[in-house]
Amino acid sequence: MPESFLLSRLLLQFNSETTDLVTDLSAVALTPDGNLWLGSDETTSLERLSLVEPHIFGKHQRFAIADFIELSEEAGEIDIEGIDFNSNYLWLVGSHSTKRKKAKGKDSKKDLQKLAQIETDVNRYLLARIPVNNGNLCKSIPHPENPKTQLTAGCLQRTKTGNLLTDALQDDSHLGLFLSLPIPSKENGFDIEGLAVHGERIFIGLRGPVLRGWAIILEIEVKESKQGVLKLKAIGEAGKLYKKHFVYLNGLGVRELCFNGEDLIILGGPTMTLSGAMRVFRLRGILGREGDSITGQDGGDLQVLFDLPFKVGADNAEGLALFPCLGRSNSLLVVYDSPDAGRIGEGNAIFADVFRLGL
Repeated sequence: MPESFLLSRLLLQFNSETTDLVTDLSAVALTPDGNLWLGSDETTSLERLSLVEPHIFGKHQRFAIADFIELSEEAGEIDIEGIDFNSNYLWLVGSHSTKRKKAKGKDSKKDLQKLAQIETDVNRYLLARIPVNNGNLCKSIPHPENPKTQLTAGCLQRTKTGNLLTDALQDDSHLGLFLSLPIPSKENGFDIEGLAVHGERIFIGLRGPVLRGWAIILEIEVKESKQGVLKLKAIGEAGKLYKKHFVYLNGLGVRELCFNGEDLIILGGPTMTLSGAMRVFRLRGILGREGDSITGQDGGDLQVLFDLPFKVGADNAEGLALFPCLGRSNSLLVVYDSPDAGRIGEGNAIFADVFRLGL
């Protein structure tokens, strides 16, 4: 297997009031105007950085998602796990997961109680799109090529148990059990950690569950039922509202997705709370699949590209985006959660990596 080849690093500079942001980055996208958009799994905002010098992004601007999409004020974080740009929209997805409370190591009785508590945050059940115009997020704008058409911010319709996607999966033969119990994230429970959009097709990567070593990518399409509200289209067999693509990632779950042309780049990583190898894969042909699919590594359609450098307890790769670098248009930008101390720069800045992606 080829080793990773580090082409360069980018310095990402944030405002001084967002001191925790550099340690919690979970998603990144590059828009055609050259701006970087980043998300954190601890906030309810999106962050925009602009190029200020070669390999340095700054001019940090924060956008509160609640200014464009209705959120619950009591529910807290969205747990943003994926961002992508397509057809004038910035797309984002929350983890759609439940969580177990953390033991803090101060009081054993309280810690035991905490480990028995599972919580649900309704803001985590968010799949949304927000129009982008001249580097700014907008609630509604005319389509740049067809002014009679309005582009409007919206999200997949929420329900009492989550949203239309989790409702559609309740009776699924593979995933229904994980939603009905429900099993928390990072315990092989239902947990979204990847998003890639290609035309009208939306691909959602699951960190969990992993079934006998097979990870799962969901495919959906949406339509606007009324302003601000998206519904699922029937795209699968027998009128199903989703497709399932199983991929063998050597027992890893999906941690992020991005398209390189018609190939889907997959970041694989552990499903549980542990340090382990993060591996990059290339999946070919997913756009040509009419129904559910399953792809191993022996047929040539699923290829291991490289492992990311491994550090115990640090540098958890979370976000992927194609990034032009040193004359290469298809290099791979990677941002990290829980970064190593050496990655953190002065003045609330952090270094991201750019790897050679290959052919």
